[in-house]
Amino acid sequence: MTAPTLPGLTPDTPPPTPAPATVPPAPGSRAARLALPMSRQVLKEMAAEYGVCLHPVTLRRTDLHTGQTEVVDLPCGSTRDDKCPPCAKRAQRLRRTQIREGWHRTDEPAPAPQPATDAQRELILLRGHLEFARDEAHRAAQHDQIPGIDQAIAEVEEAIAAEGLRGRVAPSHDEDEDAGPRRKRSTRRRQDAPDLPRKKVEPRTVGKVYTAPDGTEHRPSMWLTLTLDSYGRVLPDGTPVDPDTYDYRRAAWDAVHFARLLDRFWQNLRRCVGWNVQYAGCVEPQRRLAPHAHFAIRGTIPRAVLKQVAAATYHQVWWPPADQLVYPLDRPPVWDNDVNAWVDPDTREPLTTWADALDLVDADPDATPAHVARFGVQVRAEGVTPGTVHAQRTIGYITKYITKSAADCHTTNTDRQRDHLDRLWQQLRITPCNERCANWLLYGIQPKKAHSRLQAGRCKGKVHQRATLGIGGRRILVSRDWSGKTLADHRADARAWVRNLLGVTTGADDVPTTGPNDPPAFAWELARPDDPDIPPLQHRLLKALSQRAQWKAALNAARSRAAEAAGPATASLPVPTS
Repeated sequence: MTAPTLPGLTPDTPPPTPAPATVPPAPGSRAARLALPMSRQVLKEMAAEYGVCLHPVTLRRTDLHTGQTEVVDLPCGSTRDDKCPPCAKRAQRLRRTQIREGWHRTDEPAPAPQPATDAQRELILLRGHLEFARDEAHRAAQHDQIPGIDQAIAEVEEAIAAEGLRGRVAPSHDEDEDAGPRRKRSTRRRQDAPDLPRKKVEPRTVGKVYTAPDGTEHRPSMWLTLTLDSYGRVLPDGTPVDPDTYDYRRAAWDAVHFARLLDRFWQNLRRCVGWNVQYAGCVEPQRRLAPHAHFAIRGTIPRAVLKQVAAATYHQVWWPPADQLVYPLDRPPVWDNDVNAWVDPDTREPLTTWADALDLVDADPDATPAHVARFGVQVRAEGVTPGTVHAQRTIGYITKYITKSAADCHTTNTDRQRDHLDRLWQQLRITPCNERCANWLLYGIQPKKAHSRLQAGRCKGKVHQRATLGIGGRRILVSRDWSGKTLADHRADARAWVRNLLGVTTGADDVPTTGPNDPPAFAWELARPDDPDIPPLQHRLLKALSQRAQWKAALNAARSRAAEAAGPATASLPVPTS
């Protein structure tokens, strides 16, 4: 009788070798000990799970009435996931709440300012009298009276601020004297840019209402994506097909001035459509490392108009020419204390000052801008209906990368990607970021208000950092009349929601007064980690973890009671943002 064989095997084929079984480490061995979880790492993971800040700021609070001192840990407030994940996630939820509350509003979020009181009007009139007196003293060459008038002006402006008026009535005279004459540029549009219709901007921020055939009304909104122009063909991984012909210089200059280009776009869009368009969005890099922006727009605008405005928007940078380096990074200009200026390292001749360089640009009738930033042809716009899954998904898409640095939004796994990132960063290192940037020394020009501490190629501006990819300033851009609230207001709303659900009338941080007429008074100071009264960080994390766990249990119990009392229609209540 022939022995049976396995399927796919002949009688001469040997059976497959079984995989070796995983042998557990022997108890008490080093491998067994390494397999055990670390207690401190578990503490950090649980603290992050419950929303406890991993790097709290320790302050010492002293009651000025009783002299009692208490150590208080405050969240670090970081918005970066690599620094403090709990604080970054809390900030991300807060931004999502801000976008959601302002996106599909049907009323104006910002109320009109209240009329000025008689006292406020009298202070403004007094400020006008002082300005008139200062001008008369200047005309009569009575310069000894001007300091006294300036002192009176400062006191009146402090009284104006204390009376409840916002902003400054007028700039200080010291700023006017330091600024010098203002340089004027022509406002005529470029010949290579299409014209745009211009309407008077109405003081409204809500969008248009559409009526369906069945009589129902809809007020949809939009989300928009704006992208910079191309600098050369790229592969699917974002790297250029030919790195030698890829225009890294223009990519760096566009990234540095991308925020100003966005400002121009919203200005042109409002003038084109004729109403105060509101937006909230985020700036992030594409896979090719060029910045682009996603925005939620309240109301609807035709896609053709959005593309027309994007094509007609540009930002001109009227700076001195900066096409070629005059000095290399390894041999920059040097500071001369005798002439109090930067000089050539060989000839010892002073470099051109910033004012003289701008004068040369103004005197040349054929002068062109040092750079012109424009958008690319890729303009994506979609309509969004409030209350849909698409609206929630879009909010998550807009705020997807706000907890990461720009360089960490897309991982670099290959040598081509790392080389592409390094080439762009090397160009950003030598790109001037503003009028006072130290990189102007590399182009033979002394920056505005130059001093001896400047280091060419090592400007401290954010755009020169490897982690920002040229995206300086804020990456979250929200218009003024978006939700009518600041982030502090949204945090207060979240705390009020929790207190109302728990039935608490006062906050946990409220301290009772020491007497009927004595308000609490505290002195705050930053505590040092090596102070004897500061417990170790692990002790403070354990305490905060216990407190958070109790809060979470109390909140879940209150939500369950509220859901049972309200019935099955409200089985799930919204979760607060902080």
